[in-house]
Amino acid sequence: MKLREIAHSRTGDKGNISIISLIVYNIDNYEKIKNQVTANRVKEWFKEIAFGEVKRYEIPSLGALNFVMENALGGGVTRSLAIDMHGKSLSSVLLDMEVI
Repeated sequence: MKLREIAHSRTGDKGNISIISLIVYNIDNYEKIKNQVTANRVKEWFKEIAFGEVKRYEIPSLGALNFVMENALGGGVTRSLAIDMHGKSLSSVLLDMEVI
């Protein structure tokens, strides 16, 4: 199944850093995403744009994971030539990831 079936996501940015939050709809699915959606897997998922470190922060009380992807926005809003300079669409890209 796709992540979008059990979670929603929001994206923010700070300079050349993309921040993606992944929040489960039902807390019963938190362990599933925690075990399967690792920092390494997210880095691999975004390998074409995430050229820096990817860190994951866990927020169990909210059933959420927060990913911080460094060097992922083509230099940041004022330098990027990308159509989506803020990386707002990256949350939808993450939600396309398959989980078991």
